[in-house]
Amino acid sequence: MSVRRLAEDQFQPATFAFNAENTAFEAATIAKYPEGRQQSAVIPLLMRAQEQDGWVTKATIEYIAEKLSMPYIRVLEVATFYTQFQLKPVGTRAHIQVCGTTPCMLRGSDELIKVCQNKIHHDPFHLNAEGTLSWEEVECQGACVNAPMVIIFKDAYEDLTPERLEQIIDEFEAGKGADVPVGPQNGRHLSAPEGGALTLLDDIKPVRTNLDPKPEPVAEGASVPPADAAHPKDTAPEADKSLKTPVTAPAASASNDKAAEKDAAAAEDKPKRTRKAKPEGEA
Repeated sequence: MSVRRLAEDQFQPATFAFNAENTAFEAATIAKYPEGRQQSAVIPLLMRAQEQDGWVTKATIEYIAEKLSMPYIRVLEVATFYTQFQLKPVGTRAHIQVCGTTPCMLRGSDELIKVCQNKIHHDPFHLNAEGTLSWEEVECQGACVNAPMVIIFKDAYEDLTPERLEQIIDEFEAGKGADVPVGPQNGRHLSAPEGGALTLLDDIKPVRTNLDPKPEPVAEGASVPPADAAHPKDTAPEADKSLKTPVTAPAASASNDKAAEKDAAAAEDKPKRTRKAKPEGEA
């Protein structure tokens, strides 16, 4: 970035003062800040002074420094640091800031700069012969999807062609800048696709939000079965909901009882063994 300095002395006015409307703005702006913090109003006051006179003069810096009880150098630091402050006279009817960052460059900002060079002056920050127009190249202005673009004072003019920029410059030169529509110059709405929407055109069921009407409640008496989504399926007899009591296995228990009775009967029919008596004399 080049060094930013104030304009030469021959361009500097002797004094500065806000007009009646801006004097009221000055008082209201300073009153926004608590006691001891009034110096925070330095940027809005510098910007208001620039809107009134077109650029920030040395007398403006001195006036604001005195009004806010700030050293002159502190206000000068602010004015020279922020590039939105113009430190030299600019066109009284239009100062055109051409974005030259990559998106705009790829979309033809170089051609817009050539238009400014041909219609205003070959070099930036130089006035035309009438003193009504000036231009400069700036960094990204935040509307890359609408490249290329320029800003004139506070308004953006986007989707430009060299021919359209020539027309806009002529309108401002003729004092009709207020009649030029701001924003995209090719008919698109804001940053929407050129020619209208190209996506999400199918019949898509909208998502219900809290602002949409709630579904109608179920009529009284209507039975709504409970949801079983969270319950795993169980085919065991014990899980059968149609049975009032748990299912047992009677057949299995009966067969076990019969087997026990059969074993008992067999034990009773079995002859008892008797131990033979040994003959006398045998050991």
